[in-house]
Amino acid sequence: MPQRIHRVDITDRARTALRRMIEQHGAVLFHQSDERFGGSTPVCRPVREFRVGGADVLVGNLPWHTEFWMSGDQYELSKHAHLTVDVAYSGGTLDAPDGVRFTLRSRLLTDEEAAALAARPPPRTGADRLA
Repeated sequence: MPQRIHRVDITDRARTALRRMIEQHGAVLFHQSDERFGGSTPVCRPVREFRVGGADVLVGNLPWHTEFWMSGDQYELSKHAHLTVDVAYSGGTLDAPDGVRFTLRSRLLTDEEAAALAARPPPRTGADRLA
């Protein structure tokens, strides 16, 4: 059986941190903003506290139905990349009071991954979600 190709994955360490976030805050989502605004670090927010914009693109789903969204501009810059969510332990700063900060690593998609993703329908956008 062929392996399903994903545009975004998560490390085991980040999966553990994500599970703790969900246990503490309920359902969460990730959002990667435009790099001009500090976009190298995805934000993880409770679903009830974050409004997805109409131009945002759903990049993929992580465990526990956790959606990973990206601004449209950032998606255009990153659409040829495979993303991996990881964590960095920062020792309890203001932006990460529990000492966990999610990070994002990227690599270029392989030719096989790019072809498989290109054969799918375009990803959902925030406008689809609002419709």
